[in-house]
Amino acid sequence: MRRARSERGSAAVEFALVLPLLLVVALALVEVGLLARDRLLVEAAARAGARAAAVETDEGAIRDEAVAAAPGLDATELTLTIARAGSRGDPVTVTIAYTDEIRVPFVGWLVGSSVGMDTSASARQEFG
Repeated sequence: MRRARSERGSAAVEFALVLPLLLVVALALVEVGLLARDRLLVEAAARAGARAAAVETDEGAIRDEAVAAAPGLDATELTLTIARAGSRGDPVTVTIAYTDEIRVPFVGWLVGSSVGMDTSASARQEFG
């Protein structure tokens, strides 16, 4: 009986000590999910840009296609580079770089305020 009284409330104290850590881990998992989603959107934008670059030369139209393929991304943070080699049948490579801001609170001090992503996609040119 005496031992039970001395341990009374220890579960509440342990819970109070562990809860902040569990919340930070849960928030970090949410941020990882958001970053994975944005990474997939950056890859989709690169593929759409490569498809558009294969059939046209207008960089504005290619950028519009890439931005349209990634509806959740901030278009002002999207950097698009087009590299052409030769003419018809030769590859065109579209490279996209994106700086993704950390959106979940209390996670920024773990990984920083932003994460850089870049990817490229190639297609064969159909003109020229």
